[in-house]
Amino acid sequence: MMKNMLEEMHAAIAMLSPVRPVGRITRVAGGMVQFRCNGAKVSVGHRAVLYVGQRSIEGEVVVINGEIAGLLLDGNTDGVAVGDRVVLHDQRVFAPSGDWVGRVIDPDGNPLDGRTLLPGLKHVNRFAPPPPAHLRRPMGERLETGLAVFNTLLPIVRGQRIGLFAGSGVGKSTLVADLAKGVTADVIVIGLVGERGREVRHFISEVLGPEGMKKAVVVAATSDRAPQIRRRCASSAMAVAEYFRDQGKHVLLLIDSVTRFCEAHREVSAAQGEPANLRGYPASTAAAVAGLCERAGPGCGEMGDITAVFSVLVAGSDMEEPVADMLRGVLDGHITLDREIAERGRFPAVDVVRSVSRSLPAAASDKENAIIAQARGLLATYAKSELMVQSGLYEAGSDPKIDAAVRCHDALDAFLTLQDQRGTLAHFAKLRQAIASSAMRPDTP
Repeated sequence: MMKNMLEEMHAAIAMLSPVRPVGRITRVAGGMVQFRCNGAKVSVGHRAVLYVGQRSIEGEVVVINGEIAGLLLDGNTDGVAVGDRVVLHDQRVFAPSGDWVGRVIDPDGNPLDGRTLLPGLKHVNRFAPPPPAHLRRPMGERLETGLAVFNTLLPIVRGQRIGLFAGSGVGKSTLVADLAKGVTADVIVIGLVGERGREVRHFISEVLGPEGMKKAVVVAATSDRAPQIRRRCASSAMAVAEYFRDQGKHVLLLIDSVTRFCEAHREVSAAQGEPANLRGYPASTAAAVAGLCERAGPGCGEMGDITAVFSVLVAGSDMEEPVADMLRGVLDGHITLDREIAERGRFPAVDVVRSVSRSLPAAASDKENAIIAQARGLLATYAKSELMVQSGLYEAGSDPKIDAAVRCHDALDAFLTLQDQRGTLAHFAKLRQAIASSAMRPDTP
């Protein structure tokens, strides 16, 4: 343990440089400043510190035009003047370590929990390519989640990538935390992108709690941080997950939310001069989303797997908005949370009819698939006829399918709220009981 710590300290000291190039500000515009490089070699992603009197502001180089580089600041430009000094630093290095488990860090690996934290011995690429497609394993076995709806109707398997689509206040973050506590994994990596500071604290201390944090690494960038930091949060969380995956471990990755990652990407792209022509987003957004999601999933060779849940905050519950549309095309399933279901008090507010797990039918046996198909059919039939039934326009006995759906609706609705550790087999038994109520006569007590 002591030897490893000394090696990490030596690596951290080796990254320090006594000499740094200095540039001068030539232009200030919004949150972007331009400076002359003065012959120094500068590349996109370089860090720099701008000195304004006694105040220092960090930033990141996002655009280069000859001898002029554009610096997107982590803070505001109040007091910045032409001629102010800009001190260049090296590219940010990111070196995860096993000591990061149980800790809360920012996207650059700095601790946010008030305790010291050393970088690991191996630098990783936060924008690494995914494993070769032809060498990756297929998705693995079904995972226990502790939630009946995911153990039966919408199974999650090892190495699967699913999207969690929801509007604000529908229980998205709570469901993410339930999955973090319920899914069995060696390490859990949670990326909180653009989340409110109070919510980050609540998620760590109240939702996850000490037990949940024992095998978790939380990477957080709150909503007040600069867009380049918020965008980097998702990539850093993915890099931490890849670090543990490469050790042969099964990693559960939870990113909340991809929408805020895309919004941060849009802000950085706008500063770089890229037009927003994809319904308010730059054309590079789709490639950024695909590049992030493809890195999760099954590994190859001696690698482990990354089972990933990407949440999407859909404005006005519009499932056709750009981010939701882009994400559905690159994932292995999508879970839709419905506001009307949440408002009547059923949590998790999963709309089973509009949700899909592409692990089926392989993730279930023939008998289980038959039960799933029957349950989904009953739920779909009730959803189509609900308005008629609730308004009294439907007369019992007119349609046997609707009659069956109405009889078992309350039992199925109650089943979808089940949350316990009894396991998949017990949950399928409960689902069969709920479906069996559809065969009861209307006058059966």
